[in-house]
Amino acid sequence: MKTVVLARAAWSAVVRTGETLTVTDLHGNQAVDFLVYDAHDTTVRYSAPDTIHAQGNLFLTTGSVLMSNEHTPLMTVVADEVGRHDTVGGACSKESNTLRYGHHTWSQHACVDNFLAEGAKYGLGKRDLVSNINWYMNVPVEKDGTLGIVDGISAPGLTLTLRAECDVLVLVSNCPQINNPCNGFEPTAVEMTIEASGATG
Repeated sequence: MKTVVLARAAWSAVVRTGETLTVTDLHGNQAVDFLVYDAHDTTVRYSAPDTIHAQGNLFLTTGSVLMSNEHTPLMTVVADEVGRHDTVGGACSKESNTLRYGHHTWSQHACVDNFLAEGAKYGLGKRDLVSNINWYMNVPVEKDGTLGIVDGISAPGLTLTLRAECDVLVLVSNCPQINNPCNGFEPTAVEMTIEASGATG
């Protein structure tokens, strides 16, 4: 099942155990904000601290396991053409936009808006939003702990593929941010492809 997620839009799906989800950066340098929950118990959800601790690395790539707040595996990155994805940059919001870029940005659409609207379809609310993954976003962390959002390292057509280790609910915000380089200042569409275990494209 292939779905093109338009620039600035939200998307969600249940991915069954053993199925794969491939994210394709169609035009290059488009950040894809990502949350994942146990489809049968959404109180079990992606945990950035558990994931970072389990793999001993801030960045995600092939072999990285997305761990839950119960330290159980939710999804595994089985292929990655980019090589490094962000776990600490968070999701843009009206509040953070205003703080970082000025009050004139208040009316701009943000990832938190997408997550809340898409999550509401499954009974999720603001208290269910946790620190998210930013696929394709380039957030280098310096030795002194400082970080910044800089030009992406992706390119048109590059993909990453995740395998579901249990039935999971995935929420995506195709990031609408236009005030920093995470989307090259021009958000673009991405593609989501769900395939059965052992399927070939």
